[in-house]
Amino acid sequence: MGDLERRWPDQTTLAVTERPAAPVPVPRRPAPVPVPRRPAPPPVQRPLAQPPSTRPTDSLKVYLSEVKRFKLLSKEEEAELLKSYKRTGDQDAAQRLVTGNLRLVVKIAMEFQSHWLNNLQDLIQEGNLGLLQALKKYDMSKGVKFSYYAAYWIKAYILKYIMDNWRLVKVGTTQAQRKLFYNLKKEQEKIQREGLDPGYGILAERLGVSEGDVKEMNIRMAAGREVSLDAPVGPDSDQTQISLLPSNDRGVDSVLADAQIRKMVSHKLASFRNTLSARELTILDKRLLAEEPVTLQEVGEEFGVSRERVRQLEERLKKTISSYLLKELPELSSLEVFS
Repeated sequence: MGDLERRWPDQTTLAVTERPAAPVPVPRRPAPVPVPRRPAPPPVQRPLAQPPSTRPTDSLKVYLSEVKRFKLLSKEEEAELLKSYKRTGDQDAAQRLVTGNLRLVVKIAMEFQSHWLNNLQDLIQEGNLGLLQALKKYDMSKGVKFSYYAAYWIKAYILKYIMDNWRLVKVGTTQAQRKLFYNLKKEQEKIQREGLDPGYGILAERLGVSEGDVKEMNIRMAAGREVSLDAPVGPDSDQTQISLLPSNDRGVDSVLADAQIRKMVSHKLASFRNTLSARELTILDKRLLAEEPVTLQEVGEEFGVSRERVRQLEERLKKTISSYLLKELPELSSLEVFS
C-alpha cells in the first residue's frame, strides 16, 4: 500500500472519498385492483317495419268508428244504470249511460248539420254536453224514457251553438227572434210544399209573431258574410265601407230651419202670454214649457182644484195655443209643428 499511495496519491484518495452513495429505494405503488368488466348489452333489435295502417286519419272518422264500439242499452239495462247513478252517484253507471247514447247525439247533430253549419264535429261536441246535462237533470219519477228526455237537451245545446256561431253578430237575442231563427226556414219549406206563397203574413200567423219580426229575421238570415266597416271598398280603393253608410247627424239646413221655427214660435208665444190667466200661465210655464214639468197634483194643490181639473185645463190650453199659432203662422202648418 505504501508504494501505491506514493504513485497515485491523489487518484486513490479521490476514488475512495468520491464514491457515490447507494440510491434510496423508492416504495412501489400497489398494483391497481382489477375492475370486473360489465358484460356488453345485447344488440338492440329494431322492430320490423309495419305495413301502413289502414285506420282512418280523419279525427271525425276516428270518433265515429269509436262510437260504434259502445253497444246500445236495453230498456232494462238503462233503468238499472239510472237507479244506480241516481241512488249512489255511481260514475261507472253514468259512463255507460253516456256512451250508450253517443249514437243518438251523432244522429241529431247530422240532422242539424244538413240545414245549418258544416262543422259536424263541433255540433257533436255541443250535443255531448247536452247529453251530460240531461243525465244530471233527469227525473226517473216522470216515467219518461231517458233517450227521449236527453234528445231535448242535445237539441237545445246544438241550437244554442248554431245561434252563437251563425254570424259574427248574433242574429237573435229576444225570445221571438230565437223562435224565428229556429223555425222560419222549416215553416217556409212547409208552406211551399202546401202550394202556398210563404209571405210575411202567413209566416207571422203560423209562428205567432209580428210581420215586422218575420221580415227582419228573414233579412238577417239571408245576409251574406260579415264585412268589417274598416275594410276597403275595393282592392284599389282607399275608401272604407263605413264611408258608404248614411250619417245619423242632422243636416245643416234642417238645424237652421228648426232654429228659425223656434224663434218665430217663441216670439208669438210671448205675445200670446198676455191673453192668459194666472192659472193658465202657471200650467204653461210649469207644465208645457218646463224642462222638468211638475205633476198635475202639485198644480192642483196650488190652486185648490183636483188633478183631473188641471188635466182638463192643460188640454184646453194646448188646443188654444195650437189654434193661435196656426192662425199667426199658417206657413208652418205643413210641418206638423202643432200636432
